[in-house]
Amino acid sequence: MSNSLKTANPAVVVRFAPSPTGYLHIGGARTALFNWLYARAKGGKFLLRIEDTDRARHTPEAVTAIIDGLKWLELDWDGEPFSQFANAERHREAAEAMLANGTAYKCYLSKDELDAMRTTAEAEKRRFIIDSPWRDRDPAQAPANTPFVVRLKSPTDGETLVADKAQGDVSFPNADLDDLILLRSDGSPTYNLAVVVDDHDMDVTHVVRGVDHLTNAARQSQIYQALGWDVPVWVHVPLIHGPDGAKLSKRHGALGIEAYRADGFLPEALRNYLVRLGWSHGDDEIIPTIQLIEWFDFDGVGKSPARFDVAKLTDLNGHYIRHADDAELVRRCRDIMELPEYEGGVALLAKLDAGVEEKLLASMPGLKERAKTLIALIDSAAYLFAERPLTFDKKADKLLDETAKADLKSLSDRLEALDTWTPEALEEAVRTFAEETDLKLGKIAQPLRAALTGTSVSPPVFDVMAVLGRDEALARLKDQSA
Repeated sequence: MSNSLKTANPAVVVRFAPSPTGYLHIGGARTALFNWLYARAKGGKFLLRIEDTDRARHTPEAVTAIIDGLKWLELDWDGEPFSQFANAERHREAAEAMLANGTAYKCYLSKDELDAMRTTAEAEKRRFIIDSPWRDRDPAQAPANTPFVVRLKSPTDGETLVADKAQGDVSFPNADLDDLILLRSDGSPTYNLAVVVDDHDMDVTHVVRGVDHLTNAARQSQIYQALGWDVPVWVHVPLIHGPDGAKLSKRHGALGIEAYRADGFLPEALRNYLVRLGWSHGDDEIIPTIQLIEWFDFDGVGKSPARFDVAKLTDLNGHYIRHADDAELVRRCRDIMELPEYEGGVALLAKLDAGVEEKLLASMPGLKERAKTLIALIDSAAYLFAERPLTFDKKADKLLDETAKADLKSLSDRLEALDTWTPEALEEAVRTFAEETDLKLGKIAQPLRAALTGTSVSPPVFDVMAVLGRDEALARLKDQSA
C-alpha cells in the first residue's frame, strides 16, 4: 500500500477508511458507495485508507477481503490504498506541534488516580469527566521517568458545533468533551488524532461516514482547531437496521460482501439497493449506476435509520438479472463457480466446456426470466451439465410413470423425423402429437420436461429441447422410453 498522502487537491476529495479487523460488511459497503458516488458525481477523488493502527486486531486477510469486496462492487478508488499505521510518525509530529502551541499537554495521571476519580464520580452519581491536574501544571514537576500520555487541552466552556450535511447543526457542550488522549504512554497515536492528521494531509474535503461517529466529529473538530487547520464538511449518514427496526445483525442478513457475491447477487443490484438505504430521489426505486452518479448529493440523505430487507434485495437482484446481457451472465456464472464457497462449483467448471457454455448462453433468455440470484440461475441450468442417464427429483420421478414413458417413446419417434429442430417446430410437433393421441398438452409436456431435465421445473420445454440439440434431447427421451 502507498504511504504518499498528498493529492492534486481537487475541489472534492472523499475517503473510505475501514478498519481491517473483518470483512467488508453492509454498513461499510454503503459508506464506501456514498463516498464513491459523491466523488464521481462532483468530478472529485475517492481515496482508500486502511486504518490499521490496531495491530492486535489487524489481519492481512481482512485487508484483502475489504479490497476484494470493493473491487467486486466495482467501486474503484484513486491512487493506491494508504496504510494509516505507516503514518504514525507524522501523527506524533502533530501531537508535538500541539504541545508546542499550548493546545495539548503531558498528563502524568496514573491508573490508580484515574480509577479513584472514576469511583468518586460514580459515588456522586455524575458523569465521569477527566479533570487532570496536569492540564496547567509544569511537566518539570513530574517525577523522573514517570510515564505520561499527551492529552488535548479541550475548551472547557461554550459549545462545539458540528455543521452536518445530513444531520443538520448539532451542538456539543464542551463541558461534556473532556481532554481526550492524543498519544498513548507508549507514544502510539490514538484514533481521533490519526484520522484528523491523515484527512488533512490527504486534502479530504468531505468526511462521509456513519452517524455513530457524530461525537467523534466534535472531538476531531477541536483537534483541527488546535492545529489551525480547516475543518472538513461533515456528512454523517443514518445507520442501517434490520426490517424489525433492531440493530442490524447476522440474523437480518448482515453478512460480509463476499457472502452476497457467493449467494449470487449482482454488484449493480447491491449498489442500487444500498444507496436506497438512507438516500432517496423521489419515488425512484430502480436506478442505474450512471443515473445515481448524475443525481447523487447529500440533500437526499435522510436522518432516520434505514431498514435492510434481504427479500427486497433479492427481488431487485431478479430485476437486474432479467435485464442483464446474456453473455455477461454467463461470465458471472463462471465466476461464481470458481468461488471456494460454492459447493459443487469445481465439478461444474470441469463440465463447462465450449459446447456447454454455448448451450448455457443459448438458454439464458429463458433461465434469467425466473431466477432472482445467479445461484438459482445455475441451479435451473443444471440439466445442461447433467450426464446420462439423468437422476430425477421426486416430482420428476412421479411424472415418469409407465404410461408417460410409453407416450414419450411414441413422441420421440415422431420427433426423430423432424427436419427442423427449433422451438417453434418442436412445439408444433408436440401439440399435434397431443391432439392426435387425445392428450392435453400438459399431460405430455410435463413428463417431457422431466425426462429432459430431471426436474419438474425448467425454462420453456421447447427451448430446452432446442438448446440441448437433437441428438442429446432424443437420447434423453429414449433413456426413459426404452
